[in-house]
Formats: sequence, structure tokens, C-alpha cells
Amino acid sequence: MSTAATAEPVAVVPPAAPRRPGRRRLVNSVWGIVAWAAGIVFVFPVIWMVLTSFKQENAAATNPPTWVFEPTLDQYAQVFDRNMMPFLLNSLMASVFSTLLVVLLATPAAYALSLRPVAKWSDSLFFFISTKMMPVVAAFLPVYLVVKHLGLLDNVWTMVVLYTSMNLPLAIWMMRSFLLEVPREVLEAGEVDGAGLLTSIRKIILPIVSPGLAATALICFIFAWNEFFLALNLTATNASTAPIFLVGFISSEGAFLARLCAAATIVSLPVLIAGWLAQNKLVRGLSMGAVK
Repeated sequence: MSTAATAEPVAVVPPAAPRRPGRRRLVNSVWGIVAWAAGIVFVFPVIWMVLTSFKQENAAATNPPTWVFEPTLDQYAQVFDRNMMPFLLNSLMASVFSTLLVVLLATPAAYALSLRPVAKWSDSLFFFISTKMMPVVAAFLPVYLVVKHLGLLDNVWTMVVLYTSMNLPLAIWMMRSFLLEVPREVLEAGEVDGAGLLTSIRKIILPIVSPGLAATALICFIFAWNEFFLALNLTATNASTAPIFLVGFISSEGAFLARLCAAATIVSLPVLIAGWLAQNKLVRGLSMGAVK
């Protein structure tokens, strides 16, 4: 005698209603407005600085600010009359050379801490980042005494070394996070094909992490270009950088606001140009590892 199996009823879940296109467009529009508002808030000080640089001093000192005025280039002419080119060249030299040294030193260090981790690599990472925990002013006295003893005060190469040591820990951490995104399978395939260490770095690793490398280099360049405390206390006349030049517009007579804004606009141009030229790689580099 056979018994027929009774099938249990299956609950039918109705399909979820599709999201309405109108609602999706509304949400995207709201987020777009929020993004534009945030962008305007962050860029407003830059816009205010540029507008003030085209004013006369009496118009720049008004409160509330004067938005309708006759533009003039007098402030820029007075800035260039103060011979700012040596300051810009010192900043450019210190920033470029220190950034190159940071990239050359941080890349192999990050490789040893990511793709080929050395023993106690976590302790090494903590040591690197711990050097950023102490304020610069706390370590300034021994640095000043060493630099003075070596006769390297007011020397641009001193600034190169200090900027390199200042940015190296951050660069190692950034490059390590980018190198962790390199697929191990690609490296193993290269090793099977006979690629050595240098070949793997040059033809496999660097093309993959080039956006991250560009982002790291740009951030280190910006930090070195904007550094003020060390340049103020370790330079005098021969190696003074661009931020030191800006201080000259603040005197006992007050701040020459329009001229200060004109000088600050000129000093900001190299960083803006570098960021504009590397914007594609910068966005890709800063977003590496954000999506798995």
C-alpha cells in the first residue's frame, strides 16, 4: 500500500515594489544640493581671499566686507616689488626634494610592511606613527641645537631633511594601505614568469599603485609647502620659505590685508596647479580600498 506525500504549502512573497524614478531623482537632487553647499562653504575662504587681493587697503578693511568695488592689480605689483621669488624658489626646492626623498624611502618600507611583511611589522608601524604623536615644538630644542652645532642654520637642505622626516611616517602608512590592494595572484604570476623583485616593482606594483603614489606625493608636497614653524625658527635670509614671506605683511602698524591676500593667492598657486594636474590620480588614489 503506498502513501502519497503531501506537499507543504509554500509561502509566496510578493516582489518588492520598484523604487519610483521620481523619488530617486529627488534624493539625488537633495544630495547634490548638500554637496554643492558643503563645497561652497569650504571654498568660500579662498574666494574671499582672491576677491580681497583685488581691493585697495581701505576697501579691504571695511566691516562688513565690501562686495562691490573697482578691481585693481596694485597689491600684486607691490607684492612682486618686495622680491618674493627667492622665497618661492626655497619653498619649491625644499618641497620637491623632500617629496622625492619621501616617495623613494616610503615605497620600499611600505613594501616590506605589506606585501613582504618583516618580523614584528606591527611594532614597526606603531613606531613610525608614534613619531607623529609628539608636537613639533616639544622636539624643537634638540633639533635646533643639532642643526646649530652642524652649522646648518638658514640652509635649505636642512629644511629638505626635516620635511622628509616629518612626512615619512605618514607616507609609509598611506603607501602600505595602497600596496595592500595589489592582488597577490598577480605577483605570483609574475614570479612564475621569472620576474625578479625590481621587475615586479617596476612593471607590476607601480602601475597598480600609481594613483596612490600620486596622492601620497601631493599630500607630502602640500604639507612641506605649508610648513611654518620650523622655517620660521631655522631660517633667516638665505633659506626663508613662502610662508615666512607672508608674515612680512603683518607689522606693528597692522595687517595690510589686501597685500597679504594677494601674496597668499600667489603662494597658493603652485599647490592648486599641482592638485589640478594630478586630480584624476588623486581621486583614484584616495578612493583605493574604499570599495571591496
